[in-house]
Amino acid sequence: MAGTARNGRAPGNADKGQKFTNAGAALGGFVGAMGGSFVPPVSVTVNNNRNGVRFGGGGGSHAESLLPSPDFTSPAELRNYCNTLRAAAVTLSIEVAMGAEILKGVLAAVPDPEGRAFGSRIRAAKVSRKMQRAADDLRDAAKNAAACYSTFQQEFEEEINRVRHRARRPQQPVMNWAQQ
Repeated sequence: MAGTARNGRAPGNADKGQKFTNAGAALGGFVGAMGGSFVPPVSVTVNNNRNGVRFGGGGGSHAESLLPSPDFTSPAELRNYCNTLRAAAVTLSIEVAMGAEILKGVLAAVPDPEGRAFGSRIRAAKVSRKMQRAADDLRDAAKNAAACYSTFQQEFEEEINRVRHRARRPQQPVMNWAQQ
């Protein structure tokens, strides 16, 4: 069958998916020829927040923030704040680390203008290293948030125990089976 593509269609009738598949294969072959660097798949996630979330800039309700309000009027509020901060920082740390790896892979595929053998990989590593440091700093922020509450418990143990003693729940009444 001269004049037909592998999928049985005429070469001029290739659909868009086939076009992009061929482009991806060409890029993959190019990247492989550049030293076999790893180019991770890229996925895009779109979060549509229609409630108008704002970050920073004062004046607005604190309900729009990622963290609870820093009232700190009780140990429970401090624990909630530290746990929320830790969870957010861990999640962001993972996202940023993945972004750094994706950035490194994408930039490594760009041809070096001077034609050096591993020039693109070296430049990509320099750029992505900064993003990886941001991920490391977010991971450290998560550790420090957890350590903050732990240190609070250690430093204010006397006050916490004094209040715990007063705040004990009364014991449940015991059923007296002999009394009928």
